[in-house]
Amino acid sequence: MASQVKRSVIIGDVRPRTPTGYPAKAVAGRRLRISADIFKDGHDLLAARAGLRPVGSKKWVTAPMTLLENDRWVAGLDATEVGQHEFVVEAWTDVVGTWRHDTELKAAAGVDIALELEEGALLVEARLRKVHRVDRDLLRAAINTMRDPSLSQPERLAAALAPEVVGALAEIIEGDVTKSSVYRVWVDRERALAGAWYELFPRSYGGLKGATERLDAVAEMGYDVVYLPPIHPVGVSHRKGRNNTLDPGPDDPGSPWAIGSADGGHTAIEPSLGTYEDFDAFVARARALHMEVALDYALQCSPDHPWVIEHPEWFHQRPDGTIKYAENPPKKYQDIYPINFWPENDADRDALWSACRDVMEFWIGRGVRIFRVDNPHTKPVPFWAWLLPSIQAEHPDVLFLSEAFTRPKMMAKLAEVGFSQSYTYFTWRTTKQELTEYADEVAYGPTADYMRPNFWPTTPDILSGPLRNGTPGVFKQRLLLAATLSPSYGVYGGYELCENEPFSEANEEFLHSEKYEIKQRDFTSPTSIAPFMTCINDIRRRHPALLELDNITFHDTANDQLMAYSKTTADGSDTVLVVVNLDPVATQEATLGLNLAALGVDTERQFEAHDELTGATYMWLGANPYVRLTPEDPAHVLHIREVS
Repeated sequence: MASQVKRSVIIGDVRPRTPTGYPAKAVAGRRLRISADIFKDGHDLLAARAGLRPVGSKKWVTAPMTLLENDRWVAGLDATEVGQHEFVVEAWTDVVGTWRHDTELKAAAGVDIALELEEGALLVEARLRKVHRVDRDLLRAAINTMRDPSLSQPERLAAALAPEVVGALAEIIEGDVTKSSVYRVWVDRERALAGAWYELFPRSYGGLKGATERLDAVAEMGYDVVYLPPIHPVGVSHRKGRNNTLDPGPDDPGSPWAIGSADGGHTAIEPSLGTYEDFDAFVARARALHMEVALDYALQCSPDHPWVIEHPEWFHQRPDGTIKYAENPPKKYQDIYPINFWPENDADRDALWSACRDVMEFWIGRGVRIFRVDNPHTKPVPFWAWLLPSIQAEHPDVLFLSEAFTRPKMMAKLAEVGFSQSYTYFTWRTTKQELTEYADEVAYGPTADYMRPNFWPTTPDILSGPLRNGTPGVFKQRLLLAATLSPSYGVYGGYELCENEPFSEANEEFLHSEKYEIKQRDFTSPTSIAPFMTCINDIRRRHPALLELDNITFHDTANDQLMAYSKTTADGSDTVLVVVNLDPVATQEATLGLNLAALGVDTERQFEAHDELTGATYMWLGANPYVRLTPEDPAHVLHIREVS
């Protein structure tokens, strides 16, 4: 039989990881939680550590792993820079720990431990020969004491357990050290995990100059990212009129997603919006207000796009010689040609893919570092698996939001191959059970290692659930849920005015959609919920617990119309408890069943629950406080503090 190196330790189910080997995701400056199943035959104790380093570096940063339960071990490591990293898990038999454990048990039981003391002395002697920084005289004295038969066994054991001996033995690694595979992780900047987004159409503000003037108000509400739908020239052929009709009037601007005209394509600006200088000024003003600009990246063309004339091979040709327009039955988009990413000729494909990359590079050159990608699930996954890493290899700070309202597995795959964030199903989750299950899934489920959620109550395409003809109270409720369940959330401009008129009973879109017309809004309306939105964003900025994903705990309520959940930072310095009335029309009340351990409070002591929305402070004792919430003011956002 062939000889084998002793490797009896098993390492399995290492996380974070992706299903097929793409990098998992982390954030610079945030603790990366590495975990694994680690076990072996017999009763020996084990030790383990995790190592992390940037790809290309020779030096590992390591941290010891701690046993949680059921053979699951965990460690935390800080990735300090953006870019590609790799990590590994190592485990081995803890010879010293096993010796100490067994020896102490025998001593406590009154068993003779003379042989165990000799084993301990040999361990110290072995370490003495290898370590040069310890005080050898102290260790030699400990060895002599352990071997001194004139002393009692408790005295000899005390020498073996002295701090200098324990410290000297701490780094012993047995010969059966086992290493896991090396796993990759992409480390993003903070905005990939947490941020508040605000979407606006520049044409509804008179163009880029007017939109620039609007930025101050957006910043005052506390938003971090201002997202622009396509700003490129809009096609004329088959232009859509108001409410997606086929008969536009002479002043109808068409859909911004019908990209391309005689004025240019994806690297041009719609003339009615302004110039490159106007765009640069918009980006600069946003930056001065501590906001970033996210630009729509929509790989599709109007029939008037220069690519249609110059590269007809990049589009789907029909048998009658026409080019196929976009459809999502029963919806038809006669003003949009989808791109064929698999032309028959490889050279044509390479040219197309390179042209798509050049578009993104162009806008990166004009200061854009975030792209909201339109309908990525209608383009080939191999294209994204090529494009996104190639962009980040040169621009590691660039982020990508996937607008993939699609099947779960496709949504997850897009996240796996490189998208930084994803739109989600939050819009359609309205009941307590739906919201709880979905928040738990995105925080702790199989995709949590690589798919980051961005919760949006509405988009220009979607007016759903209780927001349809909804009251300002329900607009507050849905915004608060989005902003406190997820570290990233967004609103479509006009949300503060509670725009709520659906296109029809069967259609989830808005009536008078801004996709097809210019909207005139009065942001000074006394019914605006902008002050509430400002308050929520201020709370998020003051409470780091709300800007994390994998720290949510759900609490019991005696009423399914009330939902309660808390978030706590890893160091326990910040805890926020949120209680929400999910009923859009009626006041709801209940006794809560709080998990006090998750809140970090003592069961026998009073604690303070300060409502960040109203300024009220409640003194609670025990796990069962009473709450009552109206539809108009549907939530408590409570900062939990123990009373000293």
